[in-house]
Order: sequence, then C-alpha cells, then structure tokens
Amino acid sequence: MASADNPHHERRWLILGVIAIAQLMVVLDVTIVNIALPSAQADLGFSDDARQWIITGYALAFGSLLLLGGRLGDLFGRKWAFVGGLIGFAVASGIGGAAGSFGVLVAARATQGLFGALLAPAALALLATTFTDPDERSKAFGLYGAVAGGGAAVGLLLGGVLTESLSWRWCLYVNLLFAIPTALAAVRLLVNQAQHDRPPLDLPGTVTGSLGLFALVYGFSNSEMQSWGHPVTIAMLVASAVLLAAFVAIESRAAHPLLPLRIVRDRTRGGSYLAIGISGIAMFAVFLFLTYYLQQTKGLSPIETGLAFMPMTVAIIATATSVNVLFLQRVGPRPLLTLGMLLGAASMVWLSQLSAESSYLGHILPALLVMGVGMGNIFAPAIASATYGVHPRDTGVASAMVNTMQQVGGSIGTAALSSIFASAVSSYADGRAPTPEVMAAATMHGYDVAFWVAAGVFAFGAIVVGATMRSVRVEVAPVIVEG
Repeated sequence: MASADNPHHERRWLILGVIAIAQLMVVLDVTIVNIALPSAQADLGFSDDARQWIITGYALAFGSLLLLGGRLGDLFGRKWAFVGGLIGFAVASGIGGAAGSFGVLVAARATQGLFGALLAPAALALLATTFTDPDERSKAFGLYGAVAGGGAAVGLLLGGVLTESLSWRWCLYVNLLFAIPTALAAVRLLVNQAQHDRPPLDLPGTVTGSLGLFALVYGFSNSEMQSWGHPVTIAMLVASAVLLAAFVAIESRAAHPLLPLRIVRDRTRGGSYLAIGISGIAMFAVFLFLTYYLQQTKGLSPIETGLAFMPMTVAIIATATSVNVLFLQRVGPRPLLTLGMLLGAASMVWLSQLSAESSYLGHILPALLVMGVGMGNIFAPAIASATYGVHPRDTGVASAMVNTMQQVGGSIGTAALSSIFASAVSSYADGRAPTPEVMAAATMHGYDVAFWVAAGVFAFGAIVVGATMRSVRVEVAPVIVEG
C-alpha cells in the first residue's frame, strides 16, 4: 500500500513491536497487581473487605470508558491517544507504587483504568490500520493475540518475582519501564491521522453507554463483595440493563453514533466479540482457582505458581502465531473459534477431576497445554476478525469493543464463578464437623464445581459462536467502506 494511504507502512514491523509492548503492559497489569495485593495490604493496613477496591477501581474506570476512549482516538488521532494513554498510565503507576495510603492506591488504580481505556483501543486500531496486506495482517494479529492471551500468565510470574525479590510497589513501578520507552518510540514512529471533517461527539450515547457499562461492572463486583441479593447489586444491574437498552436505542437513531451498530451487527465481528467475552468468563477459573489450588493446596510459592502457568503461555503463543498464518485465510474464524471453545471445555473437564494428591506433571500440565492451544485458537482469530472490514474512521471504537467484551467477561466470571465456588464449599461443609480435613475436602469440591461450570460456559460458547458466525474467509484487504 502506498505511503500516501498508509504512512506507517515502511515502519510497520517496528510499530508492531511498540504496540505489542503496550498491550503486554495492559494485560499483565491485571494479574501482577493481584499477586501484590497481600503484601500491599500488610504494608498499608487496609481490611480484607477494602482490598477488592484495588481491583474494582481499575475495572470500573477501564470498562466504562473504553468506548469513549476508542472514539476519541478515531476523532482526534490514534497516535496521541496511544502516547497519552501510555504517559498517563505510567504516571498513575508511579503514584500507585509510591502510595502511602489505601485511598491514594485506589485513586491511582482508577486513573490507570482511565488511561488504559484510551491506550488499549488505540493500540488495536493502529494495528488494524497499519497492517492491510492479508498475509502480514495474519502474522501481526497472531502476535498480538499471543500477547493478549499469554500476558496474564506472564503477570503471575513477574508479580511473584518482583514481590518476593523487591517489593509489591515494583509491581506498579515496572509499568514505567514499559510505558516510557514505548511512548518515546511511538512519538518517533507514528503519524497522527485525525479526521479533518470531524463529526461531533455523540454525548447522549457516551453518557448512557459509559454509565451502563459502569453499572454493569459495579453490579458484578458488588455481588462478589456483598451478595447477589444485596440492594446495591440489584440496583446496579437493573440500571445497567436500562441504560444499555437506552444506549442501543440512541445509537440506532444518532447521526454520528458513538458505536455504529453496523459494527456489531456483522455476524463475523459479532461472533468474534461473543467469543472474546465468553472465553473471558471461563478463563477466570484457570487463573483464580488454579492459582489458589497451587498455592494453598499444593503449597507453591508465587514464583513457582507463575512458572507452573508458563507452559500454557508458550502453547498460546505458538498456537496464536501459527493459526492465523496457516488457517485463518483458508477456513475463516468460525471453525477456529469453535475448536478453541471445545478445547477449553475439555481442559476444564480435566481440571474438574483434580484432587489434593494430583500431580503437576500428570494432571495439571496436560490441562494447561490443551487450554493454551484452545486460547490460541480463540484470541488471535477473534481479535483479527473483530476489526475486519471496518472503515478506518470506526476502527478505534470497533477495537474498544474487543477490550469491552474482555472486561465484561472477566467481571462476570469473577462474580459468578466466585459465588458458585463459595456456594459449593458451603453446601459440602453444611452438616459436617468443621475439621481441617472436611474444609480441605469442601474447598476441593468448590474447585471441581467451578471448573465444571467453566467447562459448560466454553461448551455454550462453542454452540453460540458456531451458530452466530458466517463461514467467511478473512482473505482480502481488511479496511473497506461501510455504510
């Protein structure tokens, strides 16, 4: 493609490296902070009930502002959205690392979420508009999908290393080592492409969409902290349903919508968004409950736990980088996503057979390898297809939908599977003497039930994605004029 159409063409592989580093920072930040929480709690002295807000503060800002962040990049240029997101994320991380109180730490995490909502859609939109050759696009999105799928496990290992060898504060300071050099490289490599005939921002859509997503994430988070029947949980989930319904109604009539509905109505993109959201729900079981099992039941340290997940990361990277190149253009995303869901279900069924005596090599490692292959078949093809065929002016908000579905899926998985786990443990222990043996058996029962439910979610995803998506091959230049 001529440089007049794509000013990034000559530097596209360097730009891919910059985008991959930024995406890795955003993805691993979630799990790396989870590892740091116990040490931060001991240092700053906040309660167990308050601890959740360090996670929730980020999730609320990130999840509710993604669509707005994506649209701002579309309107004003993705270079400065990307660079501004990196710098803001770095500053917030530095403040969080230096926090002397719980309030400052939560505020820093929320600010990270705000700038992450600007950064993440800009990164994916830059990738989609920079790589327009089908073969090169497959390779680029394969690498991006590998980072998106494997970064969380890398965060577990890096968080363990930093917490044990330095301090929990370095789990936040480390973002400066990612963000600042990446921002400097982006300033030199990227060309800003703002819309010259910039339409006005859809304020009604922005308000209803952002508040609806805020209420949705808050409702699921509150259900974990309180209960599903808590008045705040019910009020937030009802408000979310009303606000998001209003958002859809507004977008269907708006002259310049925040999220053009044609983006999600396309069956290929719609199925990709569903695949990302559903896999986000089920993947939570691997990272949360298997982490608990390895550390609390098997007695592994945080570093050992992170290393235990690394084979899955390797499998994700190997699969994601090869599937897009070898199969996406030939068979399209539908069979790949369906296969990935089925492999995810098989992995969860395998993990549901865990016992306190199960070995890593004989029982856990095979399940992680199968999960890695499954996630490699989901993340890379789904992310590539989610921005396929979108007009350049809408690529940012289409990219934001990818992150939104990941965030919403993670919130649902956190709340629903944690609740199911707790209910299973209570049900098993009810009527039995609360001896250490009984409680250990109850915990294992909770793990098994949670893994079975996650297997069902993956199986449901295979059916939904298989029925929703069209059998289309992603083999032509991806950027076309829509509407």
